[in-house]
Amino acid sequence: MPIEDLLPHRGSMLLLTGMLEADAESATCEAMPDAKAWYAESDGTMPAWIGIELMAQTIAVHVALIARRAGRRPRPGVLLGTRAYRAGADRFPVGQPLQITARSTHRDATGLGAYDCTLADDRGTVLAMAAITVYEPEDFAQFLAGQGHGEAQ
Repeated sequence: MPIEDLLPHRGSMLLLTGMLEADAESATCEAMPDAKAWYAESDGTMPAWIGIELMAQTIAVHVALIARRAGRRPRPGVLLGTRAYRAGADRFPVGQPLQITARSTHRDATGLGAYDCTLADDRGTVLAMAAITVYEPEDFAQFLAGQGHGEAQ
């Protein structure tokens, strides 16, 4: 399935190049650092902080697949927080594929979810890892208006 069928991101904001595998608990996607991309450092490398967005997009792929399997359309979601993002380098080399895995550790009926994520090179060496918390509100527009997260009315 083309990655564009799973993510709303388009153009330069679509950082994943494909989905490698997925099941009920996890998804693994691929990205290719591009020396001409908006995020590229002067030497053409991808800064390691972009790894968080790669992980978030991989989580979005997983959430979209879960929704499709349940017979519904994926809803927009948000990244609530990142705990302990650790990268083994300041940047990732251009032209070397990256594999990003997001493994669900928690999902509940309110739309709250948590994932353990890794980013590895094509040999399987882990280059970065993080625990990420996400939220898929029932009504995204209401959530953005500040009414979807328990504020007093």
